[in-house]
Amino acid sequence: MPFLDYTRPFPSLTCAFFAWKAFLFAIAIGSGVGPAYDTSSTLLSADRATPHESAFDLPTRLTRWDAIYYIQASKRGYLYEQEWAFASGLPTVIAYISKAVTSLGIEHQDTLEPLIGVTVTTSSHLLSVLVLYKLGLTVTKNSRLSFVAALLHILSPAGLFLSAPFSESPHALLAFLGHLFFAKAVLSDRRTVAHDVSIVAAGLWFALAINFRSNGIFNGVPFAFELLRELSQPPSFSSARRRLALLLGGSAIAIGFIVPQLVAYLSYCYDVPDSDLRPWCTRRIPSIYTFVQEHYWNVGFLRYWTLPNIPLFLLAAPMLYLLTRSGIEILSKPQTLRSGPMSLAVSSHAAAFLRSMAFAQVVLAALAITTYHVQVITRIASGYPLWYLWLANMLCNSKTEKFGKNAVVFMVMYASIQGVLFSSFLPPA
Repeated sequence: MPFLDYTRPFPSLTCAFFAWKAFLFAIAIGSGVGPAYDTSSTLLSADRATPHESAFDLPTRLTRWDAIYYIQASKRGYLYEQEWAFASGLPTVIAYISKAVTSLGIEHQDTLEPLIGVTVTTSSHLLSVLVLYKLGLTVTKNSRLSFVAALLHILSPAGLFLSAPFSESPHALLAFLGHLFFAKAVLSDRRTVAHDVSIVAAGLWFALAINFRSNGIFNGVPFAFELLRELSQPPSFSSARRRLALLLGGSAIAIGFIVPQLVAYLSYCYDVPDSDLRPWCTRRIPSIYTFVQEHYWNVGFLRYWTLPNIPLFLLAAPMLYLLTRSGIEILSKPQTLRSGPMSLAVSSHAAAFLRSMAFAQVVLAALAITTYHVQVITRIASGYPLWYLWLANMLCNSKTEKFGKNAVVFMVMYASIQGVLFSSFLPPA
């Protein structure tokens, strides 16, 4: 395509992004020729006289499945216990923008929150594409590979989930920013205060990401890997400062995970009569998130291993393969993603950083197979940058180009078919 020029990355990526979104939005609108399988989205509007949707009401057509919970939470907060399964980041952002819009004198409509949600998530996806390109440059020093990786994120099999009111694209943006800040700090020959501040900033980005998707806790793995490396080095003033930065950044991630759980505990368990205590309040680790996933969605070890779910495992298999293979290969040979001359120290830090991302990715894939609703892996994988870089490297290598092209065909086909099903409120979600 003439507009895809890696020497002009930002304009080219932006054009490719809007072309792909136009295609997916056309699918969403086109699927409106028939009635949706489920009409729950229409219940968001108290004034709607009919359960039928307009084919051109794109925000409503994209408010499917979990998006209904996010939109409801943005309108009136968490009302029911099971709604705590959905992180508060996106509803909070939507509610804040909605209040800002109505404060300008603009009349509130029932479609305002869905429209804001679609705008926020689509904008987040675009920004995450650009940040992934910068992250790729920082890690690989290869502009073409970085450009291809960013294009792959545009074509993510997550598809319409990255523009619907779901948390995946804001989580990806914040996670990529965290990785970028972390990479700029550790992949350098210098150890200045600014580099250590960048590590703390990375922790703050990751802490925010957790408030959009709880699996963002895996972004703490690079901090653990780097801290172990630092502890193996002879002590010095700069290493002591680096260790402190890693501890502060890692603590920020832990706090980002704990605070929502604490808020729920104070709401349901603190100063409440014993007769009204919820079962999770008395657990050794009183986590509302773990409880509602287990109690309301039957999430747990091997609980999804049933005969009726075999098709969902088959649908998830290509994404699981990409995550697992890329993770294992980078764990064993991280240098395959680095090009250009570098000092021994930077090479060692780069290998550790890439291995930490690979380890987090493999753990995610293992949990998806054994514990999660396995089909969600095609969308939550969108927030993990390593497999994009690995697949881009495959595409840029003549020996592995064929495999890379087949993977892209899968991504495009999956996102397209899923777009029809999602817009019609059909599984998988």
